[in-house]
Amino acid sequence: MAGNSSLYLRRRFTNALALTLSTAATVLGLIFLAWILWETLRQGIGALTPKLFTKITAYGEDGGLANAMVGSLIVNFIGIAIATPIGVLAGAWLAEYANRTRLGESIRFLNDILLSAPSIVLGLFVYTIIVLPTTALTSGNTTFSGLAGGVALALIALPVIVRTTDEMLRLVPSTLREASLSLGIPQWKLTTQILMRSARSGIITGVLLALARISGETAPLLFTAFGNNYMTFNPMDKMSSLPQVIYQYANDPGEAMHAIAWAGAFVLTMFVLLLSLASRLVLSRSKVSHD
Repeated sequence: MAGNSSLYLRRRFTNALALTLSTAATVLGLIFLAWILWETLRQGIGALTPKLFTKITAYGEDGGLANAMVGSLIVNFIGIAIATPIGVLAGAWLAEYANRTRLGESIRFLNDILLSAPSIVLGLFVYTIIVLPTTALTSGNTTFSGLAGGVALALIALPVIVRTTDEMLRLVPSTLREASLSLGIPQWKLTTQILMRSARSGIITGVLLALARISGETAPLLFTAFGNNYMTFNPMDKMSSLPQVIYQYANDPGEAMHAIAWAGAFVLTMFVLLLSLASRLVLSRSKVSHD
């Protein structure tokens, strides 16, 4: 009895310690999040005016970030539009056709490496395979472009979507596969019409998290989209983006430019935060159960 009592007390102590540490870590993370939001709002509240969303960066201190916001939306859309179908199909292939195979494990390992690759390396890669060839083919008429920036962001978003799709499909109960195959349903139809529907919320969450990941990238866009002080909707033109303008204004000696940079950082932070909350909401509405 004494041994059981001491074991019980030790388990209770371990549970209380783990609960205390996890709660402290959560509170610490929330404190830093609130601190970041408050600091960006405090520093940029003077520039959070309607002209921030209506004027372009060509006006300098008297301008806003309208072209940068539009450019970010276009470049991010291009990146997600490229990465989503490729990532979902690749994740489905890994989960359903290459699961428990050496090839599948090798591809997962390479995908994890790409997931942790520095974004500036991916930007230089796209600069080499897209920007330089288009410059040579068009005799310098087309150099940096929003399309090149979108491709660079797609390479960053792709491993996130592949990993999420793979994990979500592998969480679908195997009994659902067995029941479908026993009815004579082809594997491709089982994957696209049954399994993907069951894991739809998790896949959408992965896409939203990938979008949140690429929304704040600066380094790859410096080598691909480059920047533009004027409004443009043509993806073949140089295109401004919010992270790139924030980086540019933060290096400016003027206090007014710093305020605009802080305001842009606050807008970008709120956008990423809302995307993260949306992904959590989608995932909580329909969860894929374990076997």
